[in-house]
Amino acid sequence: MTLEELPGDHRAAGRMEQAGDALEEVLSKALSQRSLTLGVYEAAKLLNVDPDNVVLCLLAADDEEAEDAALQIHFTLIQAFCCENDINILRVSNPARLAQLLLPAAAGPEPPADLHCVLVTNPHASQWKDPALSQLMGFCRESRYMDQWVPVINLPER
Repeated sequence: MTLEELPGDHRAAGRMEQAGDALEEVLSKALSQRSLTLGVYEAAKLLNVDPDNVVLCLLAADDEEAEDAALQIHFTLIQAFCCENDINILRVSNPARLAQLLLPAAAGPEPPADLHCVLVTNPHASQWKDPALSQLMGFCRESRYMDQWVPVINLPER
């Protein structure tokens, strides 16, 4: 048996795929409810003012941006703040797919939105009963049990 054939590896891949589907559903609902905050600066402002209303923080960077020192410093500060305030954090490995989900098809001449940090807020108490959000919270909790404090998730391509 090779490392690629370990039974736990298949379960982890399945969990990540389910979490990716759940994340897509959460983002779709949050977009329709206008409970998203996009951008590193806007996220920092919201976290400073109302951290209790944030239920999920997404950090997204592609391979080229992963070497951007300033962006990594921002990520480190946001991660520390989220950990201190019990906010679940996920890293999204394919920001292009995140952009497809969150930005309208015809953006026009406007500059592209900053999607390096996306916060999902809890506008209503009923959102806590959302099964997709509950599944994501469980995924984050299980990842922390395995000492993976900021799990990386891959949004499924459509």
